[in-house]
Amino acid sequence: MPYANNNFVSYANQVIIILLLNNQIGWQLGSAYHLAMAAKRATVGTRVATTARTAVADDEPVGESAYRRIRSDIVFGKLAPGQKLTLDRLKEAYSASVSTLREILNRLSSESLIKAEGAKGFEVMPTSPENLRQVASMRQLLECHALKESFEAGDMEWEGRVVAAHHKLAQIEKRIAMGDRSNPEIWKRYDWEFHHALISACGSHVLLETHATIYDRYLRYQMIAAVYRGEAASGEHRTLLKSALARDWRIAQKTLITHVQDCVEQMVRGGLIG
Repeated sequence: MPYANNNFVSYANQVIIILLLNNQIGWQLGSAYHLAMAAKRATVGTRVATTARTAVADDEPVGESAYRRIRSDIVFGKLAPGQKLTLDRLKEAYSASVSTLREILNRLSSESLIKAEGAKGFEVMPTSPENLRQVASMRQLLECHALKESFEAGDMEWEGRVVAAHHKLAQIEKRIAMGDRSNPEIWKRYDWEFHHALISACGSHVLLETHATIYDRYLRYQMIAAVYRGEAASGEHRTLLKSALARDWRIAQKTLITHVQDCVEQMVRGGLIG
């Protein structure tokens, strides 16, 4: 794979094998919550990404609500890379206690979204072209495997989810092409829902969860760079839809690799990532 040396690719493949063969392995923190979300996604077929959800349940604990709001603000670039996070300011902004915020920031640190600096406190994880390439390579490895599994196992219900998700994405892409970029979060929500629908029949909650975590880290770079590839990306989405309905996972994998790599190159070569 481009973007990564052979050692990284070998390591990433080992990670996939371990995750798929041992369903008891998960991320150290937050795995129970995210695995529950993955199971729900596999059942209903669609999921509003943790970072893209705007509604909060009335009975949701304050800590969970604050966690999702801070996480969303990091992924969507509202909290900038390298930004210092002081507990007093966060307490006021997110209506959470200092002890709750410490737990949240440590949780986000385990997801590589926050950098903990001991006595210096916390800061939003910095970005770099090299880290972007590694995150992109991992997304490709996970999603390409999931595409094959999902295409081979998908039924009519799965096809319906894929078609419905693509319809929403295509409609908002048309609006964006006409100059309406007023709601990038909705656009990226529909983008996520389509890519998730494609792999939703893969049969592995661990794979879905791991992919969702990596996808959010990749999405963060896209939002920070405000990258837009126009018709090229829309065309790739149409090809992914056609290949899904034809059960041609090889074409889908090839298209996905182009989809991710061209986006990364636009961000890096355009100097959009520091």
